[in-house]
Amino acid sequence: MSSNGFRVEHRYLELPDSFYTRVQPSPLSGAKMVCFNHQLAEQMGFHARSESDWTGVGAGTELLEGMDPVAMKYTGHQFGVYNPELGDGRGLLLWETNGPDGRRWDWHLKGAGTTPYSRFGDGRAVLRSTIREYLCSEAMHGLGISTTRALFMISAKDPVRRESIETAAALVRVAQSHIRFGHFEFAAHHEGPETVKTLLEHVISLHFPHLIGLPDDERYTRWFEEVVERTARMIADWQAVGFCHGVMNSDNMSIIGDTFDYGPYAFLDDFDAGYISNHTDQAGRYAYNRQPQVGFDNCQYLARALLPIMDEDDVRRGLRRYETAYNERFLQNMRDKLGLAIEDEGDLGLIMDTFSMLHEHHVDYTAFFRALSNLYANGHGPVRDLFVDRSVADQWLERHEERLMGETRAHDEREYAMRGVNPKYVLRNYLAQQVILEAQNGDYEPMKALLKVLERPFDEQPENEAYAALPPDWGKHLNISCSS
Repeated sequence: MSSNGFRVEHRYLELPDSFYTRVQPSPLSGAKMVCFNHQLAEQMGFHARSESDWTGVGAGTELLEGMDPVAMKYTGHQFGVYNPELGDGRGLLLWETNGPDGRRWDWHLKGAGTTPYSRFGDGRAVLRSTIREYLCSEAMHGLGISTTRALFMISAKDPVRRESIETAAALVRVAQSHIRFGHFEFAAHHEGPETVKTLLEHVISLHFPHLIGLPDDERYTRWFEEVVERTARMIADWQAVGFCHGVMNSDNMSIIGDTFDYGPYAFLDDFDAGYISNHTDQAGRYAYNRQPQVGFDNCQYLARALLPIMDEDDVRRGLRRYETAYNERFLQNMRDKLGLAIEDEGDLGLIMDTFSMLHEHHVDYTAFFRALSNLYANGHGPVRDLFVDRSVADQWLERHEERLMGETRAHDEREYAMRGVNPKYVLRNYLAQQVILEAQNGDYEPMKALLKVLERPFDEQPENEAYAALPPDWGKHLNISCSS
């Protein structure tokens, strides 16, 4: 490490010791640095003179001065069922740092070995899932959606048994906070009201400092409203880009509104409102069109955990902020995607009819909105070509053009703005699968090339046109599970 511009803390250790267990990482063998996020490191206040200097941290063979690894304890609702046995089963919080811009960063090592919360797991992460998390967290950041980030990842030689024998890997994930809804559920169900209050004050002091000076009742109420609103807006942003999380358990919900824990996710290809990205989700609980409701359900679980220290009416009012915040953000997102700057009472009908049309005719979601962002330049052809029945596209385009007659912006100004919200490049599952196969053969250059494309998803990037191609038949609806 050189030019160390951050300050080390470990404020999580200020919480009662029931919230964590100190655990040393289990070393990985034959570790190699395979991807390092230098741009992010600079934002955090340091740069790596040599990437390999960090390999030992990722492999669990080296701790820097000030690192005090702990496995966090939390609980949560998994597929709607409360599970008291949860916690960091394969990850360790190493330390927290403060960057030169004042931002805090938790450093979390995923794949660090067993902890008291591993249950029957081996505490390891495999190469496949580690690459998927690295890619998607950075893709979401490129799209402007709140998310955890990937700092670096290493590969190792250790065999790991999943559906087949795979090789181990580890990821250092960073975020402003790793505290989840499930931390509050643990405090409420197992520790008592004073511990809930201690956790809440900890979260407010670190992540909601603008609320510190308010009286207790108002501080708690305003905080809960903000958490609910951040959660609602995050999910509205997911819906706008066609992102399916796959495992929206309450222990995977960040208290600061970050997209958290990338498992069997997907970006929609052919639009399917009921698309299920996780093949173990047999009932479709976390299907694309159910994500907004599940976000609210998780806020309800959090609300119940807060009842011992908050007035029930205040909690209910806070929960009502979810629907308002979601609807406002979703409607604005979709107006922006359709190029509508002036509000019209018929817009919601147009939006929902658009979704119905895309669903019924299996139209590629990303390609449709990107083509719509270039109508003036490229004409109707790229939109029409996405439909088997082009007359359906013609009818919709006519309706859209009638709506645009109420707008005042010039064509080029409107479409420039549309290209800023309708990505050309998203992390389609087949693209991720291709780089995983190359990485399993020891070649990480395709992964790095894809990351470069995903840094600028709204730019044309003519040299990278192939990454915007519609998926081949084998690449649609790939079978992704929770195994990692």
